[in-house]
Amino acid sequence: MPRLLPRRRTGGSLARQLLALQALVLLTVVAAAAFVAWRDARAALQRGAEQRTTAVVESLADSPLVADAVTGGDPTAVLQPFVEQVRADTGLSFVTVMAPDRTRFTHPDPQEIGRPFLGTVGPALAGSTFTETYTGTLGPSVRATGPVFDADGDVVALVSAGLTVDVVAADLADAVPGILGTAAVTLAVGGLGSAAVARRLRRQTGGLDAATLARMLEHHEAVLHAVREGLLLVDGRGRVELANDEARRLLGLGGDPAGRPVADLGLPGELAAALADPRRGVDEVHLTDERVLLVSRMPTRTPGLGDGSVVTLRDHTELQALAGERDSVRAFAESLRAQAHEAANRLHTTVSLVELGRSAEAVEFATASLASAQELTDRVVGAVEEPVLAALLLGKAATAAERGVALEVDPGTAVGVTGLPAGDLVTIVGNLLDNAIDAALSGEPPREVAVGLAVDGDCLEIRVEDSGPGLSAEEAAEAFRRGYSTKDDAGAPDGLGRGLGLALVRQAVHRHGGTVTVRPGPGAEFTVSLPLAVPAEVAP
Repeated sequence: MPRLLPRRRTGGSLARQLLALQALVLLTVVAAAAFVAWRDARAALQRGAEQRTTAVVESLADSPLVADAVTGGDPTAVLQPFVEQVRADTGLSFVTVMAPDRTRFTHPDPQEIGRPFLGTVGPALAGSTFTETYTGTLGPSVRATGPVFDADGDVVALVSAGLTVDVVAADLADAVPGILGTAAVTLAVGGLGSAAVARRLRRQTGGLDAATLARMLEHHEAVLHAVREGLLLVDGRGRVELANDEARRLLGLGGDPAGRPVADLGLPGELAAALADPRRGVDEVHLTDERVLLVSRMPTRTPGLGDGSVVTLRDHTELQALAGERDSVRAFAESLRAQAHEAANRLHTTVSLVELGRSAEAVEFATASLASAQELTDRVVGAVEEPVLAALLLGKAATAAERGVALEVDPGTAVGVTGLPAGDLVTIVGNLLDNAIDAALSGEPPREVAVGLAVDGDCLEIRVEDSGPGLSAEEAAEAFRRGYSTKDDAGAPDGLGRGLGLALVRQAVHRHGGTVTVRPGPGAEFTVSLPLAVPAEVAP
């Protein structure tokens, strides 16, 4: 498939840029971690040296041998071999026992014996053991110094032990390969992971760079919001991923529904189920409170979310209203055709009677036919000033008569100009009469339909009753659900299927804030009450 947008390589693909960024971040993090590990290792070695030297000093200070030797005649002869053995066993750089005046009794370098100790001794003379880093005869060292007490608790000598900084540095150097090795492994693993992520991203983005992807997103958003059809993307869990402006308008959604389940959008149950259905569907008719929608679905596969669908919505409201008006005009035309045909038959009969010389019978027959045809027209035109309703009633009466059903207009019918939209009046009254005529045809003779219209206060009351078998309580409760019908789909107009007429009636009635009820039992009776914005005058 050819690309709709050219690939640009101004800054490399998005995957390559991401890989470089990840490598930089990873290198920085690993370097920082290695530095922190090295610093922690150095601090740990420093603490370890302090703890080792302090332990040796305290052990020697508590030794009776040391206390007795420093108060004897020749401390060096007794202590030098002993202290050097301790130093060798503990791995320290030096261990020195000295007099309170700093004179050394022992030292790793025999030439330093008898010379003054280099370092701080004040805290030890005060009776406490302490640590410090000090530069002595062996160089910088980490050392501990503590007092030696006699039986009376007096300080009779001092002990100092230490590790040179070179020894500590050598231990730190031994730890560096482990730190660097860990950093290298971490860097290698992170690099491989970044490369894998970049490779996957490159496959998913087609090697496009960030600028091209941003441009494609802008075009994508512009196209989605510019199309005249409503568009919904629904994932496998029934959640809306995207809804363009037209979809929000058609569904009456106030905000962006992205991320919300279709079932939580406040839509009619059948419409919500249709939007969430992952199966393919073409031009299914569904109703909202305000609109008639054609819903089409195309299944899609969303990674990790299962089967979803792309849903398109088209507004069929005006077309449905026009179709209703067209059907009414067609029915009226058919009634005129039927009347013309019937009039021709009667005219031929009248002419034949005249030719036979039976003028009196001809006049009587013609007068009776004219009176019968004019009676209903006079009653409707006189009682109903709303032209759309009057034409609709006359047309339905002729259609019913042609089908063998008598349509009676209640004598109490009296309606002026209502001000209600003509399309809604045609939808309500026309569908109720069509259903009543069909129901009467399915019943036993005599087959009759009665219709009554009247203005009661500020409401237009419409009542339609038929002589058919009627509805059970369960059927009455389901009568206004879209798709419900007691007939099959054969002969349904425009391929829309049965069960739409009464649903459209309910929609139109609710749109005007009215009510529609049905009386169950033999001979169904539908009653509609429509509030009038301006009270209509009752026809005289």
